[in-house]
Amino acid sequence: MDLLKAGEHRFLQLHELDELRLGDYDNSMLYKERTIVWHDKKLRRKDFKARDKVFLFLSKFKIKQPKLTSRWIGPYVIKQVYPSGYIKLFKQNGGSFIVNGRRLKLYHEEEAVEGVQFEELPLFDLEE
Repeated sequence: MDLLKAGEHRFLQLHELDELRLGDYDNSMLYKERTIVWHDKKLRRKDFKARDKVFLFLSKFKIKQPKLTSRWIGPYVIKQVYPSGYIKLFKQNGGSFIVNGRRLKLYHEEEAVEGVQFEELPLFDLEE
């Protein structure tokens, strides 16, 4: 048994473990960077313009919302978009107010379809 050779062998094993650990750390950093890029690509950007119609998220009932009420109110019309992400909205009564752009979503108006008739389905009687 040579203690110097055993010590040198143990020293090399420790360095090899350290190199493996550093390699794993580099791989995990690459994985995180790729995941962040993928996540940012999947995010939907909200690009609002003046005169767009939007719904406003009603955050007052975030914890306990009354039954059968919508969390979105509106539609409102955008008056001005600020570079910081804040948006100025028109009220129905002529006033305006500023909100965070994250609380908004676009309002898509229903298109009028001409020449299409809808049939009413008969309701079934439970007594039959």
